[in-house]
Amino acid sequence: MKQMFLILQREFMTRVRKKSFIFTTLLSPLFFAAMVILPTYFATMEDTEVRNIAVIDNTQHFGSAIPQTEYIKITTITDTPAEKVKNSLEESGYYALLTIDSLPGSIAPALTIYSPKQPSIEVISHIENSMEKEIETRKLMTYNIQDLDKILKDVKTKVNVRSIKISKDGEEKESNTLITMGIAYILSFLMYMMVMLMGNQVMQGVIEEKNNRVVELLVSSVKPVQLMMGKIFGIAAVGLLQIAIWIVLTAGLAGVGLNLISEKSGKANMEQVQIANQSIMANQGAQSADVTAAISETNTDNFLQALKNQNYGLIIGGFIFFFLMGYLLYAAMYAAVGSAVENVSDTQQLVMPITIPLILAIFVMIVGIKSPDGSLAFWFSMIPFTSPIVMLTRLPFGVPVWQLILSAALLIGTFVVTVWLAAKIYRVGILMYGKKYSWKEMIKWIRYRS
Repeated sequence: MKQMFLILQREFMTRVRKKSFIFTTLLSPLFFAAMVILPTYFATMEDTEVRNIAVIDNTQHFGSAIPQTEYIKITTITDTPAEKVKNSLEESGYYALLTIDSLPGSIAPALTIYSPKQPSIEVISHIENSMEKEIETRKLMTYNIQDLDKILKDVKTKVNVRSIKISKDGEEKESNTLITMGIAYILSFLMYMMVMLMGNQVMQGVIEEKNNRVVELLVSSVKPVQLMMGKIFGIAAVGLLQIAIWIVLTAGLAGVGLNLISEKSGKANMEQVQIANQSIMANQGAQSADVTAAISETNTDNFLQALKNQNYGLIIGGFIFFFLMGYLLYAAMYAAVGSAVENVSDTQQLVMPITIPLILAIFVMIVGIKSPDGSLAFWFSMIPFTSPIVMLTRLPFGVPVWQLILSAALLIGTFVVTVWLAAKIYRVGILMYGKKYSWKEMIKWIRYRS
């Protein structure tokens, strides 16, 4: 154990002192925080470019169906042929030309937009939504309903489903499916990345020491299995330290960024709510305005409460356990492959059987997020080679205790067997030179007597 600890300490200190470790450890949280902050920030940004759209209505019925907005201006053209307008869009200062033509046997017209460049999704959506509402209104008007506009405004309703999670003892907690799905995706994908990256580090480290003949000096004083396990645990310690720093820095940076964005967007939202409330008060009275404001505030409170109600102790504890066991399982296989070759290019065929379960687990993860209690997600969360990823997908949704215990026991048992087999390959492979090896040859090494 003392020799293995010395190898562990050497691996840990060698990697922690590298500039690349410091660089990636400090800059990665900036990247992770940006992945949280930037989508939110971009969602609050408005496109302020003014776009002038020329409209030629050949039906003579839909020319006024598309309203103007602050940044989309509509100009109806009646005295110029469409071909002439198309050929002079840029010279005329138009962003695009929209033609509206009749379709035989249909009340819906044919819409065609011409533009020197690809029209933005905002412009296309505005045109489509405006025309859909206009056509729906005209279809309803054929039923001769009185006060149709008022009825449509009254019946327009937005519904939000409030999710409450009930424990076995009857305790009720606010929950949110989108938050849970997001946590499951982040945990699973982070597990996949860390196992792949750190497993490759183990393999490359073994190859490097084998090529430098350093391993021959080491095995003269320590057992091969101690050397292999010391290397694996040393890199695991580096990974845990890096993850801890990432979590702390990313949470801090993301929290500051989101607070700044929420303050900025909050002021704008308050102005919009006040305007909306004034309109509602003028049409329906103060009571409706108060209800609208209360609903908006309640939805925000429910979201924040659902975020706080996540079982972070179980999530973090489960992540640490499955990360460690998953990494150790795959690192042992990567170490065995590294001991059997002399350069990284020779590892491609040997590594393929190792990476297939990880890639398969990512595909199952996508299904598991949608159906965490389904049979596919259940069985793959039990299989040791995929459970580190798939079980983390299911964990935020809630997993029965017996399933967690069974999955953990199978993973630990498989890890012990895999390390024993990998050690047998490792003790032979690190001293072999001059030939390429296959899995068939490596299986023969397992049968060699110590």
